[in-house]
Amino acid sequence: MLVSGTFYVRAARRRNWPPGRTTAFLAGLVTIVVVTCSPLAVYDTTFFWVRAVQTVTLLMITPLLLALGAPVRLLLDSLPRAAWLRRHGRGPLARALTFPPVVTVVLIAPVLVLYLTPLYDLTLRSPFVDGLVRLALVGAGFTYFWTRLGLDPTPREDPHLVSVWIAFAEVIFDGALGLVLWLGPLLAPAHYAAVHPGWGPDLRTDQIIGAGVLWIGGDVAGLPFVVALFVRWARDDERRAKQIDVELDEAPSTGLWWEQDPALAERFKRR
Repeated sequence: MLVSGTFYVRAARRRNWPPGRTTAFLAGLVTIVVVTCSPLAVYDTTFFWVRAVQTVTLLMITPLLLALGAPVRLLLDSLPRAAWLRRHGRGPLARALTFPPVVTVVLIAPVLVLYLTPLYDLTLRSPFVDGLVRLALVGAGFTYFWTRLGLDPTPREDPHLVSVWIAFAEVIFDGALGLVLWLGPLLAPAHYAAVHPGWGPDLRTDQIIGAGVLWIGGDVAGLPFVVALFVRWARDDERRAKQIDVELDEAPSTGLWWEQDPALAERFKRR
């Protein structure tokens, strides 16, 4: 984190880089420190709800802040020989991996696998596996926000409505997972019973709180992205409208107005 933060700040200082993007990227790195090195992390193997907070942060909040920093664009601008990266970054493989259904699975699958398989119990017993899972959560979340926000160069340019549907699907799966954890069997009951400090919620209440964090917290954490998505959607529509106005003003005055509109000319051209 220190290396990536240092590189980002140094690269941003060499360019006319928006301060807001630098702030967002550094804030994303700070969230990683908060959930892994703060007093909150002391209880991440003691209470289920603490680990749920970490999961929501690493999957939804941290990647969104990192993506708002547009690190891919900054990296491409900083590398003197990035032609190969630009060329392969829009190749068939990259386009296939960022296909909307694939991105949806990349966002949703890690949490489902984590909580609905023995992997969760393994993360409590193995710091190495726990670290890999946390890295996977950040990577999955960043892939989603990187391809959906459009601040960085991406292999595909899908309509904004596609991002809205993916966000809607994520809300549905958050709710389904929350219900399963709320009403289903306890996860790693032997571990939590052995490490319970004697204060705080009991095992069932602890998991119910964690289920609420994953369900409601995940949806609330996604609201800033939805807002940013609609803002960018509105700006793109406004920019396209201005472009069409300029093209109409420069076009010859002969003919009907819709014949000069690039979006309508082909449909209504005279036979």
